Amino acid sequence: MLHYAVVFFVIALIAALLGFGGIAAGAAGIAKILFILFLVMAVAAFLMGLLRKG
Repeated sequence: MLHYAVVFFVIALIAALLGFGGIAAGAAGIAKILFILFLVMAVAAFLMGLLRKG
């Protein structure tokens, strides 16, 4: 999932450099959502690992 966030971020950067503001904003928004989702799932997996060991 982090891979997809980085891919959309790169797409947003390229679109912004080429002047496609709407596409850049959309790709940046998708990248932000995927990154937040990745963080939530990573924290949940970490906490589940702690609970399993304890």
